[in-house]
Amino acid sequence: MLARFVEEAGIPTVVVTMMPDAARRWRAPRVVGVEFPFGHAFGMPGDAAMQRSVAEHALRALAEATAPEYRLDVPIEWPVDTKTAYRDWQPLVASPGVAMLKKRGKDALNRAAATGAVDEPAS
Repeated sequence: MLARFVEEAGIPTVVVTMMPDAARRWRAPRVVGVEFPFGHAFGMPGDAAMQRSVAEHALRALAEATAPEYRLDVPIEWPVDTKTAYRDWQPLVASPGVAMLKKRGKDALNRAAATGAVDEPAS
C-alpha cells in the first residue's frame, strides 16, 4: 500500500476507504472507514457538510493515532439505500473495458453451460 511507503519517508498519511478491514490487513498506518458507495469516499457530490465531516474524521485520526494501524469509522449512513446508490451512479452505457469484461464473463458462462459445468447459460 502506497501509504506505508509515504510514511517511511516521514510523511504521515490517513487512508479514507470503503474497505477499512482490507486497509488494516494491508497495514495502512491510519484508516478512516466510511460506509459509502465506491468512488464517494468523502460523501455525496455537493454535500459539503458530509464531506467536511469525513475530512474532520481524517484529521482527527491523524491527531489521535498513537499506535500503528489505527482505525476510526465515520458514523454517517449514506442517505440512499446501497442498491439504488450504485444504480444511480452507474453510467447509462458501460465503458469499453467494462463491456469487454461483461462479454467475456457471459461467454465463459455460456461455455460452462455447454459442458454442463453450470445449469444455465448467461442471459
